[in-house]
Amino acid sequence: MKIFVTGVAGQLGHDVMNELDARGFAAVGTDLAPAYAGLADGTAVTRLPYISLDITDKAAVEKAICELAPDAVVHCAAWTAVDKAEECPDICRKVNAEGTRNIAEACKKLDIPMMYFSTDYVFNGNGTRPWEPDDAYEPLGVYGATKAEGEVAVKENLSKFFILRIAWVFGRNGKNFIRTMLRLAKTHDHLTVVSDQIGTPTYTYDLARLVVDMITTDRYGIYHVTNEGPYLSWYEFAKAIFEEAGVTNVTVSPVTSEEYGAKAKRPYNSRMDRSKLVREGFTPLPEWQDALHRYVEILKAEEE
Repeated sequence: MKIFVTGVAGQLGHDVMNELDARGFAAVGTDLAPAYAGLADGTAVTRLPYISLDITDKAAVEKAICELAPDAVVHCAAWTAVDKAEECPDICRKVNAEGTRNIAEACKKLDIPMMYFSTDYVFNGNGTRPWEPDDAYEPLGVYGATKAEGEVAVKENLSKFFILRIAWVFGRNGKNFIRTMLRLAKTHDHLTVVSDQIGTPTYTYDLARLVVDMITTDRYGIYHVTNEGPYLSWYEFAKAIFEEAGVTNVTVSPVTSEEYGAKAKRPYNSRMDRSKLVREGFTPLPEWQDALHRYVEILKAEEE
């Protein structure tokens, strides 16, 4: 089985490529750079076939996918800079909405499944009830709107699709909240972190294993996927990170989202109902505490 993976220079694409290779699949990666520009860690993704592709170029996308003739496409590429999206809405839409439509239309021509990764930002972020896969769109800002438009493009073109909504993503290949907290701890003795945004994180290594499990089935549809475990705030997550990493020189204080003052509005409620995974026969991701432990151990090893 041959799988075409977009966005392999990012956190999720990197881990999906490695997981596909580990399980014996033929994986071909793509990103915008002329050559693979992700983490040079010597893992399979650095050695697997790679093509440069601008997903916003409709003709180029159709040519690449039709010539490659994969059995499925895992679409990890996205514009994820939430604040920057408010400044550059046209570019963000071109990547997240138009680029996704280009891929969906190419998959339609070949009648192959597509997997698309979306976000809790497609909802309004209010309340305390965990969001369910069939809840209505009411996106927060440009980023959420363009990811919702990407979802629509997938659903309009394909019957064989997976849409996985994820949140608070962290992985080896790129920037994330955990890396930021540990980096800031080296130069600060006090940090403020928002305490009124509640959710659960998603470790791309764990997610990649589920991705490969899913893409070999016909249990299509929309799923919510984050690591299991209790819901928590970013403030609580920061404290858990420092405790896990043995960082004792930093104190953390809670602030409201309004006090923090980010350019783009963030969801207060990022709780996701993940029960559909079990109903459809998939194994949920491990608890986030376990994922955090494993990830911090990797970061420690990188520094040795």
